[in-house]
Amino acid sequence: MKDILIATKNKGKAKDFESIFGPLGYTVKTLDDVASHLDVEETGSTFEANAILKAEALANELNTIVIADDSGLEVDALNGEPGIYSARYAGEAKSDDANMDKLLANLDGVPAEERTARFVCAIALAQPGKETVTYRGTCEGVIANERRGEFGFGYDPIFFVPAQNKMMAELTPEQKSAISHRGAAIQKLRADWDGLN
Repeated sequence: MKDILIATKNKGKAKDFESIFGPLGYTVKTLDDVASHLDVEETGSTFEANAILKAEALANELNTIVIADDSGLEVDALNGEPGIYSARYAGEAKSDDANMDKLLANLDGVPAEERTARFVCAIALAQPGKETVTYRGTCEGVIANERRGEFGFGYDPIFFVPAQNKMMAELTPEQKSAISHRGAAIQKLRADWDGLN
């Protein structure tokens, strides 16, 4: 059994990686498992830049392979907001409910056909002495008017996936990883995995 370190304290993200790498015989570890005191400030202007910042800083600090991701929601009617600020859209407290409330308020009166959006995930894999590589995945959808579903986290309860005819939060973890932005990026990483380490 091998370990993979994911640069996050978000249990939801860790589960997304576990669903891909677990069947390959890997144990997914997070910062809470190995270095809960470490925190890298996300000062980049893109998802990729933030993922690279986290992965490289932790790979150098811990002298190991690190996978980091930065992800969020882009809403077309809001010029791409909340984007890289998705986790803190309603403030530094990082409240999923507050973020959804703010997003729904900002979309008040916007017709359904103009509420198109996508989840975006950028993954960076860094290891000491090697060039960092990145992968991007997206998942297209529409922002609904109300919450539905018990699974997932973040904006999943208000993100409708037309291809599934369900909210993201109504999909099981397995169904979600098959179609999600993070699942798509992880699958690209997985395809290269053997040649990277």
